[in-house]
Amino acid sequence: MTAGQGSLDFNEGGPAAADRGQVPAAPGRIIRAMLLAAGQGTRLWPLTESVPKSMLPVAGKPLLQRNVEYLARFGLQEVAINLHHRPEAIMRHFGDGADYGLRIRYSHEPHLLGTAGAVKKLEAFFTETFLVLYSDNLTTCDLDRLHAFHTEKAAVATVALFGRENVGQSGVAELDGNDRIVRFVEKPGAGETASHWVSAGVLVLEPRVLDVIPTGQATDFGRDVLPALLARGYPVYGYCMGQDESLWWIDTPGDYHRVCAIWEGRN
Repeated sequence: MTAGQGSLDFNEGGPAAADRGQVPAAPGRIIRAMLLAAGQGTRLWPLTESVPKSMLPVAGKPLLQRNVEYLARFGLQEVAINLHHRPEAIMRHFGDGADYGLRIRYSHEPHLLGTAGAVKKLEAFFTETFLVLYSDNLTTCDLDRLHAFHTEKAAVATVALFGRENVGQSGVAELDGNDRIVRFVEKPGAGETASHWVSAGVLVLEPRVLDVIPTGQATDFGRDVLPALLARGYPVYGYCMGQDESLWWIDTPGDYHRVCAIWEGRN
């Protein structure tokens, strides 16, 4: 079923679903990703009262569509999207993903599972290196460079990082001289960290990261999983985005209108 044609059943994953129609991975490429789209966007109300935050239009296209197209441009073939608030709006718009050059599956969360809990729910789907993208941002992070960096460092998890002056509303990474993350602080208080490298909401992960995520519990990458990986000594690295890579966050109505103005006229 393609975009706009009726409704789709929720596909919660599982071994059989994960294997059905699987596309062989091109050598050295990531083919599967998780798009986190279940947030209610309460700070954006009333804009999100009748539409999911990820479906807010940015220069003529829903935010989520821009992220789906972004993944397709980098060769991603299979994408899972978690849903909660107004799920039918997303399912009807994207259908099975054929119109966007990839396959889409959906995971409905009657109760929000958090950024990491959402991925854990689809554990059977993520059997090789995979990508996680927070769909309430827009970015031009080069996914090929990010993956190459992740592979070079033999990382278990790599977080794309963006330089931001005000870090109080972000997850902040402190790095050593080799770009290994030594501390990760979610929404630090004043003076809690000197770092200005914040998570861009783009992560490359190995499946064993899922081992530290509890099943069926609301769990967050920034608050729970990254600190747990660091405490266990896992190699977690930060990919510092270059000057030709950008991030636009949408946390407030002001952010939204600013991003819309910046993106006006883009395809």
